[in-house]
Amino acid sequence: MTLVSHSLDVIQRLQSPTGAYPASPTFSAYRGYSWLRDGAFIAEGVSRHGDIAGADAFHTWCARVIGDRAGQVDSLVSRAGRGEPVSPAEMLPTRFTLDGVDGDVDWWDFQLDGYGTWLWALREHSFRHGREVPGVEKGVRTAARYLTSFWDMPCYDWWEEHVEQRHVATLGAVHAGLRAAVALGVLSGAESEAAGRAVAGIAALVSAEGVSGAGAARSGHLTKWLGSEAVDASLLACVEPFGLYAADHPVGAATVAEVERQLAVDGGVYRYLADTFYGGGRWVLLAGFLGWNHARAGRRAEARRYLDWMATQATPEGDLPEQVSDRLLAPDRLQEWLDRWGTVATPLLWSHGMYLILADELNKLSEQGELDEQGVRA
Repeated sequence: MTLVSHSLDVIQRLQSPTGAYPASPTFSAYRGYSWLRDGAFIAEGVSRHGDIAGADAFHTWCARVIGDRAGQVDSLVSRAGRGEPVSPAEMLPTRFTLDGVDGDVDWWDFQLDGYGTWLWALREHSFRHGREVPGVEKGVRTAARYLTSFWDMPCYDWWEEHVEQRHVATLGAVHAGLRAAVALGVLSGAESEAAGRAVAGIAALVSAEGVSGAGAARSGHLTKWLGSEAVDASLLACVEPFGLYAADHPVGAATVAEVERQLAVDGGVYRYLADTFYGGGRWVLLAGFLGWNHARAGRRAEARRYLDWMATQATPEGDLPEQVSDRLLAPDRLQEWLDRWGTVATPLLWSHGMYLILADELNKLSEQGELDEQGVRA
C-alpha cells in the first residue's frame, strides 16, 4: 500500500460517524476532539483524492457545530457593538468533541484561524467538485459574522500560545476565509460588504505592522505577530494556500525564503526557534506546507524533497506523527512532555492530510503518467 493510500485509509477509517475528524485517536490530550483548522486541511487532502463524501460529512458537521452557536455569536457581536468588553473565555471554542459540543477540559480555546480555514476549505471543496455542500448556509453566515466582528481581537495562535498577540497567520486565515464566504454566495449584501471591509482592513494592518522592517511591505517578510521581527512556520500558509501575499510578491517570496532559512533542516521544519514543546522537534505537517509553497512556485525538486522527508517519518505501519524527536531545539524539555502527555501523537491526521495535499500538488506538476513507490507521479 502506498503512503497516499494508507493516508486515505487512516483518515476514512477514523472519521467519526458525525463527520468530525479526530486530531489523533490515541494521544491523551487530543483524543476525542476535532479542531476546525486540522480538520479543514484533512478534508482538503481527501477532497483532492476523490473522497467527496468524507469531505462533505466534515463540512456539514462544521456547519452544524458553528450554526448551533449563532445565538452566542449574535450576543457577542451585540455586546461588542455596545462597547461592552468581551473576554477570550466567552468566545467560540477552537476544538469540539466529535459529537460537536464544547469540551469539559480547560484548553487554550480562543483561536480565530480555524473558522477562517474552514470557510477556505469549504470553498475549495465546493468549487473543485462543482457542487454545493447541502445545509452549510447558516454555519457559513455565522462564521463570517463572527470573523467580521472580531478579526482584530488578540487570540491564541496555531500553537495555542500568546493570547495577548495578533498573529499574522491567524489574520491570513481570516482574510482567506472571509473571501471564501463571499465567493460561496450565501451572505447577504450587507454581510458581504462587512466581510469585504474586514478583508481590506486585514490587508492594510498586516502591510503596516506584520512585515519585517517596520512596514517595509515591498521587501520584508511576514512576522510571527504584529510588531515582531520573528518568523513562524505557520506563516507559510499566508502565501500558499491563503494568498494573503502571492508567491511572486516580494513579501510572499521573502516569507517562504526566510522560514526555510531559519526553520527548515534536512527536509523537516520547526515551528519557531524558541519552541520547547516535546523538546522542539521538526513537524511533519509543516514540511507539507513548505513543499506546497515550492510546488505552487514550480520548484518541483524542492517540493519533492519535503514530500520524501515526510514519507521517511512514517512508522513501519505507515502512520505519520505530529513531530519527530531526532534533532531537537530544546532536548532538555522533552521528558516533561513525555511525562505529561505520553509519546508524540501518532497518527496525527493533519500530517496525513498534508501528505495528501503535497502529493496532489506534485502530481499536478508531473509531465509523466507513471507512479513511483510513494504513489506520486515520477
